Amino acid sequence: MVIREEILHSVGAITRHYQPSEIIFNEGDIPKYYYQIASGEAKLNNYTDDGKEIIQTLLEEGQSIGESLLFLDKVYPISAVAITKCSVLRLPKSIFLDLIKLYPEISFNMNKTISQKLYFKLIMSQNLSSQNPMAKLKVLMDYLKSFQKEQSPYSFRIPLTRQQMASLTGLCVETAIRTIKMMERDKIVKIKDRKILY
Repeated sequence: MVIREEILHSVGAITRHYQPSEIIFNEGDIPKYYYQIASGEAKLNNYTDDGKEIIQTLLEEGQSIGESLLFLDKVYPISAVAITKCSVLRLPKSIFLDLIKLYPEISFNMNKTISQKLYFKLIMSQNLSSQNPMAKLKVLMDYLKSFQKEQSPYSFRIPLTRQQMASLTGLCVETAIRTIKMMERDKIVKIKDRKILY
């Protein structure tokens, strides 16, 4: 969790509720609020000229949404969309900026969070230049598993759908499905009850 919920509530954050597929903010909007997910899941996405969705990031409970844009005078280059029913804490930008000046530990956590997201972006952008679908999926799985204590083979259940994995790696879903089956054949992953174990 980036900022404890009781701190956010104490300075006037309100909770907004979103249904699946509902927009939290749109590409092109001016960042006016700090957003943090209290429950549920969301994604940051945009679309190519031919209408293909590119998922930039998947977010879950306790994570902040698009916070790095609060430090710039730029519009959002992506949209934030609820994946599941979502409760999101929303705090005006000016109060958020005052808050991180008052609490150095919040500022430290914010820097850590932004650094993790930047690291993921760098790993994935290097990965996108690869022509090998298996290499692309393996880099994504390695990154997701890197946060787990248990690193033995098949100990980590990939928390993404095949569609989400395809969107995060720039693959079409059919290629992702076919490649995951090849990875199972090569004993890189196990598939149990349609879940991918890595």
